[in-house]
Amino acid sequence: MNLPDATPIDVLLVEDDPGDELMTREAFEDNKIGNTLHVVRDGEEALDFLYKRGDHTDAPRPDLILLDLILLDLNLPKYDGRQVLEKIKSDEDLSHIPVVVLTTSSAEEDILRSYKLHANAYVTKPVDLDQFIAAVRQIDDFFVQVVRLPHRSG
Repeated sequence: MNLPDATPIDVLLVEDDPGDELMTREAFEDNKIGNTLHVVRDGEEALDFLYKRGDHTDAPRPDLILLDLILLDLNLPKYDGRQVLEKIKSDEDLSHIPVVVLTTSSAEEDILRSYKLHANAYVTKPVDLDQFIAAVRQIDDFFVQVVRLPHRSG
């Protein structure tokens, strides 16, 4: 269900599993909204992307007016998702970015810690391919079509 006024957004997927990346790409492509999906494979690369460092000096800077979104796995190499989430939400320039934790963990301590670190949502990845794609579509639909955004200027 695509609303006529749905505006494409830039989404940063922080995911080290190529299979989960592929399923996420498929879910976004099937929604046909035209969102741009940027992918980084570990916590260090995620921070480089957000701070426009290293190989990511030309990365778009996330901005609430564009409602950019971060889909963040918890179990990542280098810096784990919890460390990345804590850094994002403690940085005045990044803290407004919606972060959805999208992970295999359904452990209560991971859920509680993620919300204490100010995650905007916590979604446990379904094991079933169709359910995984449906979950990502629902996230996409919510952040593109349901959430009210401030009007863009210019």
